[in-house]
Amino acid sequence: MISFSKVLKEKQVTYIVALALLLLLLAMGGVPSYFSGRWEWKQPPPVTTLKELRKIRKTGLTIPGWQTVQQSEQQIGEHKWSLQILKQASSQTQIILLLLPQNGPKDQPEVEWTEINGWGRLRWGKWDMAQERSLKFPVKQSQTSTSHPEARVKARFFRISTQQDTFAALQWYAFRNGGDPSPLSWFFTDQLAQWQKHRTPWVAVSILIPIEPFGEVENTRSLAQSLGETVQTTLMANAL
Repeated sequence: MISFSKVLKEKQVTYIVALALLLLLLAMGGVPSYFSGRWEWKQPPPVTTLKELRKIRKTGLTIPGWQTVQQSEQQIGEHKWSLQILKQASSQTQIILLLLPQNGPKDQPEVEWTEINGWGRLRWGKWDMAQERSLKFPVKQSQTSTSHPEARVKARFFRISTQQDTFAALQWYAFRNGGDPSPLSWFFTDQLAQWQKHRTPWVAVSILIPIEPFGEVENTRSLAQSLGETVQTTLMANAL
């Protein structure tokens, strides 16, 4: 069991490191841009896969080894998400896959997890989170990517209890070369990409796996990681 104080300390360290990196980026990138009169974040390079990203909201993803029972464009908070119900041929368990792809060159990940929490409370009347931890997994890149043969994903992994159901939840922002649940990770990656005159497209991913009432999320770690790897691989191959 991970103590609350330990998690809090880890988050504080993460924020301190992120702040230090932000100041470094501003010093290295912002100051030269200021004196040259060109602010990169006001006119960012184009996102070359916007067409593919926007298509996700309309059609969802074709996940190898999984059947799509239902897919629709769902208004969640201020954004339109893809809500997809998945199942495997060998099981009757239905898994919820929520995807919010980047919709424009200036879109930034920021309040997606808060929107999911609000949607959950409206839908189920209760949305209590517990047992939060990180789930990390590698994802193999395509054979054409020699510079990054393997992507690394870090996701939030926790339990959600509602009035009717209990879920193991997996959440992260998917990038071209990995993923992370923190918007700051995307920001730094995208800033580095802009210096090289390209962008880091993103997709917010939230997976809800039904489990027994007040069950342990660790019991679904293998399934959650397997599905997470497949979703990340599919996104990298088609939209990122």
